[in-house]
Amino acid sequence: MKPPIYLCGPTAIGKSAIALELASRLGGEIISVDSMQVYRGMDIGTAKPTPAERNAIPHHLIDVATLTETFDAAQFVRLAKNAERTINVPIYCGGTGLCFNALLQGLGDAPASDPQLRAELERLPLHDLLEELKIKDAATFATIDQKNPRRVIRAIEVIRVSGRLFSEQRSQWTQTQPSSAVIGLDCDRVWLHGRIEQRVDEMFAQGLVAETLALLDQGLRENRTASQALGYKQVIEHLDGKSSLRETVELVKLRTRQFAKRQLTWFRRQLPCQWFQVAAGQSPREVADRLIDIHKLV
Repeated sequence: MKPPIYLCGPTAIGKSAIALELASRLGGEIISVDSMQVYRGMDIGTAKPTPAERNAIPHHLIDVATLTETFDAAQFVRLAKNAERTINVPIYCGGTGLCFNALLQGLGDAPASDPQLRAELERLPLHDLLEELKIKDAATFATIDQKNPRRVIRAIEVIRVSGRLFSEQRSQWTQTQPSSAVIGLDCDRVWLHGRIEQRVDEMFAQGLVAETLALLDQGLRENRTASQALGYKQVIEHLDGKSSLRETVELVKLRTRQFAKRQLTWFRRQLPCQWFQVAAGQSPREVADRLIDIHKLV
């Protein structure tokens, strides 16, 4: 069994297609590092690999939870490590930074979630939560995704339950280094934004609204994590009458561009990446060939 390959980068850069090429060339299998692809039925909005792609190359950590279940980083690590032990060349691929960090540098010693406290925090406005975080843990306030209520709530929950700074338990993650290279993909921003625009248009053309409507019957709205997923959150608001379809499409494009920027910033700050510049128009096969050559992956 060879050391795992870790492939991360912003949404829409082509990670999945590149991972498929690597797996095909190296005899590997793919372990998804995507906190939303774990949910069954969330297919179009998460750009989940197609059935044909999954038949060609085995994929793991996809469709492992229903919308009525919670799924956290600890579960991800456990399932990912179990899968890794069965694969000759494990290829981790995705864009969820928290899962990469938990996988590569540990979960720290943060306390388990407190359902009563979590419910209390979820009723508070995001502005109030951020003010509390700023006062109690300025280091976390400065680095956290302030537009992500789930992460802000978790940080405050840890602080209130443990009496310790959230940044203290996160700092433990930087004490170890992965045994193999973490490859970060980057590219020209104009090209990436064009790919994002195209992907969002394709998702709506493929039926993202209808998929979201069906998922609401399966518990999407009640799942506080999945209902905040990029694309689905905006479509839910559209279905609630808060925006027109055209406005929703444009908002998803905007939020996806912003998300891609935050992903790149996070990966640069939090992971020991070896960065690879994907050229505009470069095919997944060409990228895979260069990665194999540069990183001696064969």
